[in-house]
Amino acid sequence: MKKEGKNKQPFRFVMEDGRPFAFAGLWDEWDKNGDPLYSCTIITTIPNEITQEVHNRMPVIPEENAYDVWMDSKMNDIEYLKSLLIPFPAQKMKSYPVSTIVKSPKNDVAECLFPINSL
Repeated sequence: MKKEGKNKQPFRFVMEDGRPFAFAGLWDEWDKNGDPLYSCTIITTIPNEITQEVHNRMPVIPEENAYDVWMDSKMNDIEYLKSLLIPFPAQKMKSYPVSTIVKSPKNDVAECLFPINSL
Protein backbone atom coordinates (compact mmCIF):
# COMPACT_ATOMS: atom_id res chain seq x y z
CA MET A 1 0.00 0.00 0.00
CA LYS A 2 1.21 3.43 -0.87
CA LYS A 3 0.79 5.89 1.96
CA GLU A 4 -0.53 9.27 0.87
CA GLY A 5 -0.99 11.44 3.94
CA LYS A 6 -3.28 9.52 6.27
CA ASN A 7 -4.63 7.36 3.44
CA LYS A 8 -3.15 4.12 2.17
CA GLN A 9 -3.71 3.20 -1.48
CA PRO A 10 -3.42 -0.53 -2.27
CA PHE A 11 -1.79 -1.58 -5.54
CA ARG A 12 -1.80 -4.79 -7.54
CA PHE A 13 1.44 -5.99 -9.11
CA VAL A 14 1.30 -8.32 -12.08
CA MET A 15 3.57 -9.61 -14.80
CA GLU A 16 3.45 -7.59 -18.01
CA ASP A 17 2.37 -10.72 -19.92
CA GLY A 18 -0.28 -11.65 -17.32
CA ARG A 19 1.37 -14.94 -16.37
CA PRO A 20 1.34 -16.16 -12.75
CA PHE A 21 4.55 -15.88 -10.75
CA ALA A 22 6.09 -17.18 -7.54
CA PHE A 23 7.79 -15.68 -4.50
CA ALA A 24 10.98 -17.07 -3.00
CA GLY A 25 10.35 -18.33 0.49
CA LEU A 26 11.51 -20.68 3.19
CA TRP A 27 9.64 -23.04 5.45
CA ASP A 28 10.57 -25.13 8.46
CA GLU A 29 9.07 -27.47 11.02
CA TRP A 30 9.83 -26.83 14.68
CA ASP A 31 9.24 -28.89 17.78
CA LYS A 32 7.10 -26.91 20.21
CA ASN A 33 6.71 -28.91 23.41
CA GLY A 34 6.35 -32.14 21.43
CA ASP A 35 3.95 -30.67 18.85
CA PRO A 36 5.06 -29.76 15.34
CA LEU A 37 4.94 -26.09 14.51
CA TYR A 38 5.19 -25.14 10.84
CA SER A 39 6.46 -21.73 9.83
CA CYS A 40 7.20 -19.95 6.59
CA THR A 41 8.51 -16.64 5.35
CA ILE A 42 8.67 -14.75 2.08
CA ILE A 43 12.13 -13.42 1.28
CA THR A 44 12.35 -9.74 0.37
CA THR A 45 14.90 -7.61 -1.45
CA ILE A 46 15.32 -3.99 -2.49
CA PRO A 47 12.49 -2.70 -4.69
CA ASN A 48 12.63 -2.39 -8.45
CA GLU A 49 11.46 0.77 -10.26
CA ILE A 50 7.81 -0.39 -10.24
CA THR A 51 7.56 -1.40 -6.58
CA GLN A 52 9.69 1.42 -5.13
CA GLU A 53 6.81 3.81 -5.74
CA VAL A 54 4.83 1.86 -3.14
CA HIS A 55 7.34 0.32 -0.71
CA ASN A 56 11.02 0.21 0.21
CA ARG A 57 11.27 -3.55 -0.39
CA MET A 58 9.65 -6.24 -2.52
CA PRO A 59 9.31 -10.03 -2.42
CA VAL A 60 11.98 -11.92 -4.32
CA ILE A 61 10.35 -13.11 -7.54
CA PRO A 62 12.60 -15.72 -9.15
CA GLU A 63 12.72 -16.05 -12.92
CA GLU A 64 10.79 -19.15 -14.07
CA ASN A 65 13.99 -20.96 -15.03
CA ALA A 66 15.10 -20.79 -11.36
CA TYR A 67 11.98 -22.40 -9.83
CA ASP A 68 13.33 -25.96 -9.89
CA VAL A 69 16.66 -24.90 -8.40
CA TRP A 70 14.97 -22.91 -5.64
CA MET A 71 12.66 -25.84 -4.78
CA ASP A 72 15.45 -28.45 -4.81
CA SER A 73 16.00 -29.45 -1.17
CA LYS A 74 19.37 -30.95 -2.10
CA MET A 75 20.69 -27.68 -3.55
CA ASN A 76 23.32 -26.41 -1.13
CA ASP A 77 25.26 -23.89 -3.22
CA ILE A 78 24.55 -20.96 -0.91
CA GLU A 79 26.33 -18.41 -3.10
CA TYR A 80 24.29 -19.42 -6.15
CA LEU A 81 21.04 -19.29 -4.17
CA LYS A 82 21.97 -15.85 -2.82
CA SER A 83 22.55 -14.70 -6.40
CA LEU A 84 18.84 -15.33 -7.06
CA LEU A 85 17.76 -12.89 -4.34
CA ILE A 86 17.58 -9.82 -6.57
CA PRO A 87 14.78 -7.49 -7.65
CA PHE A 88 12.67 -8.80 -10.51
CA PRO A 89 13.13 -6.75 -13.72
CA ALA A 90 10.70 -3.83 -13.63
CA GLN A 91 10.14 -3.91 -17.40
CA LYS A 92 8.50 -7.34 -16.99
CA MET A 93 5.95 -6.01 -14.46
CA LYS A 94 3.15 -3.51 -14.20
CA SER A 95 1.05 -2.20 -11.35
CA TYR A 96 -2.16 -0.31 -10.82
CA PRO A 97 -4.19 1.00 -7.88
CA VAL A 98 -7.06 -1.16 -6.65
CA SER A 99 -10.02 -0.55 -4.37
CA THR A 100 -9.49 -0.28 -0.63
CA ILE A 101 -11.92 -3.20 -0.23
CA VAL A 102 -8.80 -5.40 -0.38
CA LYS A 103 -8.02 -4.30 3.18
CA SER A 104 -10.60 -6.74 4.58
CA PRO A 105 -10.46 -10.54 4.20
CA LYS A 106 -14.27 -10.48 4.15
CA ASN A 107 -14.05 -9.04 0.64
CA ASP A 108 -13.01 -12.16 -1.28
CA VAL A 109 -14.41 -10.89 -4.57
CA ALA A 110 -13.14 -10.33 -8.10
CA GLU A 111 -13.47 -6.57 -7.69
CA CYS A 112 -10.34 -6.69 -5.52
CA LEU A 113 -8.35 -7.30 -8.72
CA PHE A 114 -9.84 -4.51 -10.84
CA PRO A 115 -8.09 -1.17 -11.40
CA ILE A 116 -9.94 1.50 -9.44
CA ASN A 117 -10.50 3.54 -12.59
CA SER A 118 -12.51 0.65 -14.09
CA LEU A 119 -14.99 0.21 -11.24
